[in-house]
Amino acid sequence: MTSPSNLTHVAPQEQRFLVLFDFDETIISESSDDAVVRALPGQKLPDWLKQSYREGHYNEHMQKVLAYMAEQGVSKDSIHSAVEKIPPTPGLLNLLQYLQNHQQDFELVVVSDANMYFIETWLERAGVRHLFHKVFTNPASFDATGRLVLLPFHSHSCSRCPDNMCKQVILRDYLVSRQKERGGMPFQRVFYIGDGANDICPSLALGPRDTAFPRRDFPMHRLLLGMQQFKANVVPWASGEDIVDCLKKIVKER
Repeated sequence: MTSPSNLTHVAPQEQRFLVLFDFDETIISESSDDAVVRALPGQKLPDWLKQSYREGHYNEHMQKVLAYMAEQGVSKDSIHSAVEKIPPTPGLLNLLQYLQNHQQDFELVVVSDANMYFIETWLERAGVRHLFHKVFTNPASFDATGRLVLLPFHSHSCSRCPDNMCKQVILRDYLVSRQKERGGMPFQRVFYIGDGANDICPSLALGPRDTAFPRRDFPMHRLLLGMQQFKANVVPWASGEDIVDCLKKIVKER
């Protein structure tokens, strides 16, 4: 990837399309939480901690997991290394290379229920952090004792989403704020790339000219297959190359 200093500055108004990425199992090939848990001495959580999870309260559960890891002596360096080693999904880096080559057309954003420390660490290591205009995720940072402290992103009233994050609220607010910043000009099209059940809610905000890219045979894809009324186009992907092929056609339309 080209370093930020080599990139030509592009005025935001010129970017016609918005591309939103989930992170876990979309940009990277597995859950970052699962990868980090393997830094534990036994490489797995005790049953009592696994069983403490409550549906819809995953952020709260991960706060307990990270506290437990600190108690077990898992260092910041070990966590950092575990995150950096996670491979990208197939063809993902090719997709990002394509988007970098067409940065005049695409604004990129991450919307993820992971956390800021994991995402920033991985994107920096992969050399692609500069491609993303914004990262929306749960705050996380190390405290003075060496524990990674995780917080919820926000509160909301959406019954479909976990208590700490509704991605549709994030998407709608972002579209409104960016349109104001762009002098009243909306994006011509919005593309949402994801894999999980929590990627359905933001996809419901997409319109007929927009496209949802669910990872093939993952929960988002299976749920979309069962939906009768869905406004946006749906293009399943197994590799980032599948997304590149679709975007190439749209860019040519102008």
